[in-house]
Amino acid sequence: MVDVGAKLETHRVARARGSIFMKPETRALIEAGTHKKGDVLGIARIAAIQGAKRSAELIPLAHPIPLTKVTVEFSIDAHENAVHIAVTAETVGRTGVEMEALTAASVGLLTIYDMCKAVDRGMCVREVRLLEKSGGKSGHWVASARATDD
Repeated sequence: MVDVGAKLETHRVARARGSIFMKPETRALIEAGTHKKGDVLGIARIAAIQGAKRSAELIPLAHPIPLTKVTVEFSIDAHENAVHIAVTAETVGRTGVEMEALTAASVGLLTIYDMCKAVDRGMCVREVRLLEKSGGKSGHWVASARATDD
């Protein structure tokens, strides 16, 4: 684990996103809220927040950090038969919250997969990536339009 003891505490923010692609019928169940397991997006939101809070337990060398805020937003894309997740994680600390935002996005999407796998095992989680981070010595960073350009 990297020593962050000498770093200054600053307000740090990270935004991540990702998507899960599925059959039109699966998307319709999620959108209508009629899935037999319940409110898929509501449960996935709670799972994403829990994932952010437990990142240091899952990522071996990640520092446990006190999160001050985690927001999770979903958008349903009827054209692509997808659900997109956007996560913002914040802290005041000595290290960034990129892993917390990325873990939250991944766990939220995996929860959608888990809840819907009985009706659609072919769902595909893609494009989980960091969009932006700010705070700390390295300052503000914003992803380019394509992940390979960063």
